[in-house]
Parts: sequence; C-alpha cells; structure tokens
Amino acid sequence: MDPLATLLDGPRARGAFLLRSILSPPWSLRIADRAPLTLMYLDSGEAWVVPDAEPAVRLRPGDIAVVRGPEPYTVADGPATAPSIIIQPRQVSTGPDGEELCDEMDLGVRTWGHDPQGSAVLISGTYQMGGEVSRRLLTALPHVLHLPRDAWHSSLPALLSEEVVRDQPGQEIVLDRLLDLLLIAVLRAWLSRPEVGAPGWYAAQSDPVVGPALNLLHDDPAHPWTVASLAAQTGVSRAALARRFTELVGEPPMSYLTSWRLALAADLLREPDATVAAVARKVGYSTPFAFSTAFKRVRGVSPQQHREGAVAAAGGAVAS
Repeated sequence: MDPLATLLDGPRARGAFLLRSILSPPWSLRIADRAPLTLMYLDSGEAWVVPDAEPAVRLRPGDIAVVRGPEPYTVADGPATAPSIIIQPRQVSTGPDGEELCDEMDLGVRTWGHDPQGSAVLISGTYQMGGEVSRRLLTALPHVLHLPRDAWHSSLPALLSEEVVRDQPGQEIVLDRLLDLLLIAVLRAWLSRPEVGAPGWYAAQSDPVVGPALNLLHDDPAHPWTVASLAAQTGVSRAALARRFTELVGEPPMSYLTSWRLALAADLLREPDATVAAVARKVGYSTPFAFSTAFKRVRGVSPQQHREGAVAAAGGAVAS
C-alpha cells in the first residue's frame, strides 16, 4: 500500500454527521462544534467560508471545501453577515442567545434550514472524531481546502446529495462510505495540483528510490528496519538512500518510521480490546517499556493515558 493510501485510510467515518442545509439570505452559521474535519459541497446558491484569522473563501455551485478543525469558523451568504445560528459541539444548533433551534429548523430527513425554498443548498459531512493515523496528512492541509468545480470531475458529490435525504435500512453506513470516498477523491485531486505544494511524503512517491522505500515502511512497519536493510531492498547505498530520503521527505528514514509506527499505535490503542503489549508488537517494538517510552517522548502522554482519552472522547461522540 502506498503512503497516500495508508494516510487516507485514517479519516474513516463511523456515524458521521451528514446534513443538507437549505437557507435564504441573509444567513450565517458560526461553526463551533470542534470537529476535526468537515467537508462541504455547495449544491446551489453562494456561500463563503470565513476563518477567524485567514481570508474568506468563496464557494460557487459545485465547489467543495474541506475545513480542518477544531478552531471555529463561519459559513455565510457573505463574509460580512453576522452569525445568527451557532453550531455547538455534538451538532446542537442554537441562536446567539443559546436557545436551541434544532426542532424549529427541521425540514425532514437529514435536512435543516429556515426556508424550504432557499436559494442556498449546502451538503455537509462532519467527522466527529479524529483518525490518528492521518494526523500527518491533516496537518499538511490548510485550514480551508478549496476545490473549485472546474478543477476536477466526479459523480460522487451528486450521489451524496441524492443519498443524504434517503431513509432506508443501512443508510448511515452508505453515507459514511460515500463521505469517505468523496473526501479521498477531493484530497487526491487537490494534492495533484501543481500550485498546491504537496508535502514531501506525497511528492516523494514518484521518486524511483524513495518511493519504493516508503512503500516498504508502510507495508511492514513492524519489520526491524535499518537504513542499511532498507537501502538493500531499494538497490542503492545506505548513504544515497539516507540523503535522498531526507531531501525529499524532510526527515531521515528512521525518524519517519518512528512517527509512522507511533501514529499507527495511537489508532490501534482506540480499539476496545487492544493492550499496550499487543500494540507494541504490531508496530515493531520488542517490549512494552520501549514502546511506552517512545510514545510518551513523542506525544507527551503514555499509551495508557492516550487510550483513556480516546475512550472518553468516543463516549462523548454522537452518531448522526
């Protein structure tokens, strides 16, 4: 599996919050739900994504925005429109005075707004918990990723628009998978654009030396890799591999492997039956002590503390 595939495997919706919003100007939503990632598709009308400390981004019909949290931001009919609705954690909508509006603005199956005939129709999908495996990917993204309609071609946005209002058995699973597919397609299209300046690990995939080395590390992170064994597998000298890898990826091979192992471990620790010892073995550490020491050095908490935090966060998440 190539590095992009493994990194994209992290944002995997599990009961994601999907919604079709129908609104008439003036409208403005203050998004303060602290979600790690939200994808928005503007079906019709006009919208602006307005971060607090960055320029506003205009969306036209067919455009997609991916907003990386948890910082709050505003989505509105214009960058100067004051928020009249606040989206709180767990997707509770209130007025500025705190009065809950969820029932008042309910327009049917996964549909919400203040005007059934509104000119703006916005489809949004919110990942309510972060996938730790993709932290390397998500931190490489801007706060607001904007993909104009004319920059790519896909039938997935229209399909998601159709499916989001259906109420059939297994529909939540269908929507989760559609959201995942759309996010992956958007990120792949965005990363391939020359003006984006893709992160080193992405650009390095096409390199004849570093690309195969990255694939080896991602395919078998538990293997006792050394720079020498990695170089032997890729058919170059140890010095050549170390130099080329660091130049393209931005860090040495063993440093990259450590961060990848610990990202995998952070995700595995979320599993209900996982133990620290079992996770340590799966990601290539000979003892739980060595694993715990490395994990705490990099992440600032022990594996057990991370696990407890993940369990607590999962208990507070609400499925759509």
